[in-house]
Amino acid sequence: MIVIPAVDIKNGKCVRLEQGRMDAETVFSDDPAAMAARWVEEGATLIHLVDLDGAVAKTPRNLPAVRRILRRVAVPVQLGGGVRDLETIRRYMDEGVQKIVIGTEAVRNPRLVDEACRLFPGCIVVGIDARHGMVAIEGWTEVTQTPAAELASRFESSGVAAINFTDIARDGMETGPNIEATRQIAEAVAIPVVASGGVSGLEDIRRLRQLEPWGVVGVITGKALYTGRLSLREALAVAAGQA
Repeated sequence: MIVIPAVDIKNGKCVRLEQGRMDAETVFSDDPAAMAARWVEEGATLIHLVDLDGAVAKTPRNLPAVRRILRRVAVPVQLGGGVRDLETIRRYMDEGVQKIVIGTEAVRNPRLVDEACRLFPGCIVVGIDARHGMVAIEGWTEVTQTPAAELASRFESSGVAAINFTDIARDGMETGPNIEATRQIAEAVAIPVVASGGVSGLEDIRRLRQLEPWGVVGVITGKALYTGRLSLREALAVAAGQA
């Protein structure tokens, strides 16, 4: 299992939100590229970027910051937020983003995911964000009637590289990930699953690592790294079974 640091970008700055609320932000750096570089120096092999403004605006809003990160780090970068069409995917791929996360459109237009997987094999990730088990879209502002596991199953044969599963209620709260919900998603599909939301310390990494047999291959963490409650080096060691 790998540990993936999150760099969330809002107005060109590196921030963390509480439960996805745009009005509940903490700014951790004016230089997202420097933050990404720090995590790479500490051992990260993949960086997770989110264009928060793009998620709300439904189109990319922080491309300059993304470009600076891509120039600064030598590890793969995956990005979500405001990805609504093939042209946006193509633009990001041309810029050097290795994996694209599709969230809202996986619900609104699942055929986009199918087509993107065909055109960019191994590069498309479906982001499933849930509140009380139901998928939330539009920057988490709208909760649908679609169960998270049902949406995951829709893409079983699409060629999706991974599913990023986030429990919104836990995100940015450092209250621990939703282990049971993550396991249910992983059990529902053969697609690799990456957990997200609520990681507060090494014990959470240990608990998530126990889900590896079900197909949980990674965990995205943000706030705990930024507040210092979690050491990335130690988390990587635990995730790899070395501590």
